[in-house]
Amino acid sequence: MSLVGARQIAHYAAQWVAQAACANLPAAPDDSHSALVWDAPLRALVSGVFPGGMTVGLQLESLELLVIQDARPDRLALQGLASSVVDDWLAGKLTMRGYNAHSKVKLPYAVPAQPLSKDSGLAALSRWYGAAAEVLEAVRDQCGNMKPRPGPVLCWPHHFDIALLVQLEEGAGETARSIGIGFSPGDEYYQEPYFYISPYPGPKNPTLPELPPGGHWHTKDFFGAVATAQEFLALPDPRAAVVAVIDAAFRAGRRWLGG
Repeated sequence: MSLVGARQIAHYAAQWVAQAACANLPAAPDDSHSALVWDAPLRALVSGVFPGGMTVGLQLESLELLVIQDARPDRLALQGLASSVVDDWLAGKLTMRGYNAHSKVKLPYAVPAQPLSKDSGLAALSRWYGAAAEVLEAVRDQCGNMKPRPGPVLCWPHHFDIALLVQLEEGAGETARSIGIGFSPGDEYYQEPYFYISPYPGPKNPTLPELPPGGHWHTKDFFGAVATAQEFLALPDPRAAVVAVIDAAFRAGRRWLGG
């Protein structure tokens, strides 16, 4: 089953969540105030917590926008709605609780508008995000003794990938040597889900070690190890294959970066 249509619809719908977060959370230098987290019980991508305890989210499988306070979500089924109807509903829910309307901010990027249809791939897309979040949280736990501690697992609404950043030095800000480990539901490079492990800065003319089955090195436009769904789903234990690729590429990245 192709996830392209489902991914495009969900990516577009997630921008309402990001916009509401930007309107109601203090701006962070790395834009993490706009990032989402995977809520496993809700099976949804949700915002950070607003002052007063509210969050906004998108349930992928049902394609519902959520406004959540006191563990009670108000839901709007997006299927078939015009964007203006969604805007009015979300602005109303926010302002009646004393929050800023999402329309008060403009995101610094554009995501192509999509018809809000209930694509058959949304359920599979939801399972992919849930599985990816589980893998990435386990990797984060394994890196828990590193200094500085690895960052949180976040979904970045611009590219719609879910990832964590492991910095290899403290106090260097955005220029710190680091390794990003993440999952993309697909993009212009791969029209299928894939995991990636990308060191920063990328090494110059590296000798690339052979990766475990299920992974390969990617060198066009960005450098890193990649494990596509087609590669690792063909193996007897796909999750173990992904973890092995992440581990091997992470160790290679630390060698290159001296971390």
